[in-house]
Order: sequence, then C-alpha cells, then structure tokens
Amino acid sequence: MTMFKTSLDTLEQFKQVLLTLPKDCYAQQCKVLSDSTIGQHTRHIIELYQCLINGYDAADVSYDRRERNVRIERELSFAIAQLEHIQQQLERPNKTIKISYELAGEETFMDSNYYREVMYNLEHTIHHQALIKVGIEHFTALELPASFGVAPSTMQYRETCAQ
Repeated sequence: MTMFKTSLDTLEQFKQVLLTLPKDCYAQQCKVLSDSTIGQHTRHIIELYQCLINGYDAADVSYDRRERNVRIERELSFAIAQLEHIQQQLERPNKTIKISYELAGEETFMDSNYYREVMYNLEHTIHHQALIKVGIEHFTALELPASFGVAPSTMQYRETCAQ
C-alpha cells in the first residue's frame, strides 16, 4: 500500500539524515528553533508513532499521554533504534481506533481508523522534518535531500511546474 511505502520511505530518509549529523548538534539547543533541539523534534515524531503502534491492539490511542522519553532526544543511536522499531511495526491492517485527547482539562474522544492515523503521523513527521531542516542548516552545511521536510504533494506540484 502506497501509504505505508511513503511512510516507511520518509522514516528511512529521516534515519539517513540523522546519521549524517555531527554528534554535537543533535541535542544542542538551537536559537532558530526557539531553543529546542533537533533531538526534541525527533522524540516528538517517534513518540506519536509509538502511541499509535502501542494503542493499536486496544484500539485506543492518546497522543497526549506519550512517554516523553528524554533518552530519545539526547541519544541519537537510541533514537535510530526507535525509528527502526517503528519501521518494523507500522504496517498493520486497518481498523477503527478511538483517539482520546484533552481539551481545556476535559478528555474528549474521536473515532478514527489506523490508516487515517498513519497518514496523520506521516504529515506530522514531514512538518517536524521541516523544522529539523532549519536546525540542521543552522548548525551544519550538510546537503539535505530536496524532499526532506516537504510534503509529497508539494514535491509533485514542483515537478509539474518544472516541466
């Protein structure tokens, strides 16, 4: 299924970009990211996928109740291992899932499904990759893939315009 292939390819590209980073910039505060770190944005991406995968069997997902494991944001090798685990676990059959979230101190529920939440996580990942790209460009002169942090529909649009 294209959705899984795109998600897995996006996560693989993310891993490859992270592996090229100088070790000292992953957990370093970045002024242009409001003093957050590349590692913190990486943790956020990983933990939302973990919430989805871990909530799959019970069909109950809460992105608000994620672990916030600082080891992911501080240790690049640990983050890479978590991304690999997500890649191995992501492809599953579709099913109805209850999404719970907190608004104004009150828990609210919404019906969704696994495929829709995989797409949400893909879009969420791309959004944070765009921010991570700003951080990487702030710290390094690395040549990043043109598609890193860019939605697939935007890449298609750019290709159409270039013709």
